[in-house]
Amino acid sequence: MSNQPGGESAAQLDLAAAHHASTAPHGVDEAGAAVREAVVLSEAEEAARKAAASKEAADTVLQAFGGVRGMIDMTLPGLVFIVTYNITHQVSSAAWAALALCAVFVVTRLARRETVQHAFSGVFGVALGAWIAMKSGRAEDFYLPGLLWNVAYCIALAVSALVRWPMIGVMLGPVTGEMFTWRKENPGRFAAYTKATWAWVVIMGLKPVVLFPLYFTHNVNLLGWLKVALGIPPMLLAMYVTWQILLKAPPPIKAQLDDEEEPAG
Repeated sequence: MSNQPGGESAAQLDLAAAHHASTAPHGVDEAGAAVREAVVLSEAEEAARKAAASKEAADTVLQAFGGVRGMIDMTLPGLVFIVTYNITHQVSSAAWAALALCAVFVVTRLARRETVQHAFSGVFGVALGAWIAMKSGRAEDFYLPGLLWNVAYCIALAVSALVRWPMIGVMLGPVTGEMFTWRKENPGRFAAYTKATWAWVVIMGLKPVVLFPLYFTHNVNLLGWLKVALGIPPMLLAMYVTWQILLKAPPPIKAQLDDEEEPAG
C-alpha cells in the first residue's frame, strides 16, 4: 500500500470519476449546453430590449422641443426682420413683416391640424419685440425679449438641476410615458436627465454671452445676423448631446396609473 497522500484511495476515486464521465448519457451534457445557451440568448435579448427602449426614449428629444419645424418657426421671423430693415430702414416695416410671417405659420399649422404651441410662442416673442422696437424707435430692441428669455431660460435650467427636478426630465417624462418615475425609481435615468440639463445650460448660455454685448453696441446688422446664426445650431447641438446621454441611460420605467374604481354592483 502506498504511503503517499491520496495513494490508492485517490486513484480509485479518479478511476470512478473517469468511468462515470465515460458512461454518463450524452443527453445530460447536451441539455446543460442548451440551458447555458438559452441563458446567454435571454441575457442578449434583454440587453437588446433595454437598448431599444433607451433609443426610443432618446428619440423623443426632437419631438419634445417641437422638431425642426418648431425651430424654424422661432428663427425665421428674426431673419425676415433684419432683411426687411436693411431694405426699408424702417423699424415698423420690419416689425410688421416679422409678425406677418408668424401669422402665416400659425394659419398653416391650424390648416394642417398641427400643434400651434411653438408657433404661438414665436408670435408672442415677435409681437413683444416688435412693440418695444416701435416704441423706442431702435431696431436692436426687437431682439431684447429673446435675449432676456435666453437668460431666464438658462437660469431656470440651472435652478431645476440644483433642486433635483432637472427640466429636461420634467419635459421628457410625459412624452416617454415615465412621468416622474425617474426621480425615485430610476437613479440612472435621473442622473442622465441632470447631466443633460446642465449641458443645455452651457450650450444655450453661449447665446446671451455672445449677443448681449452686441446689443449694447447698437450694431443692428451684426446682432440680427448672429441672432439668426445662433438660433438653430445651438439647439440642435443641445438636442444631440441630450440624445447621446439618454442613449446610454437606463430605459424609462413607465408610470403605472391607478386603476379606475370598479362601479359598485
